[in-house]
Amino acid sequence: MTSQPAPAVPGGAAGATRELLPAAERGATVIPDKVVARIAARAAREALHGQAGTADMKLAAPHASVAVAGGSARLGLTLDLPYPADLAGTAREVQHYVGERVAQLTGMKVTEVTLTIEHLVPSAGPEHRRVQ
Repeated sequence: MTSQPAPAVPGGAAGATRELLPAAERGATVIPDKVVARIAARAAREALHGQAGTADMKLAAPHASVAVAGGSARLGLTLDLPYPADLAGTAREVQHYVGERVAQLTGMKVTEVTLTIEHLVPSAGPEHRRVQ
């Protein structure tokens, strides 16, 4: 019986001396648009529940759309806002929070966050009831 030489094992002793390519040259991580949209919607919900007095309100879940190109994202959010409140201030805070959070979680540059306000939801407190 004759023995044959063992096949070379990739990454063996010879492979250990090879240098790895830098991460930027090995490939890219691709995050689907649908996933980025879900992250944005979740971040909008976090931003709204962080607002004072909104934790017990029945705000509809935010919806998001996204356009991703070249490592940057443009976000569109449709959501409800509490009323009475500083609507402009609340909108700016939501835009800022969502942009920062999506950038942090995806590594993408967020160039734009637009809001569409579906409804203004009145607070349920007794001081805001109508007089009959």
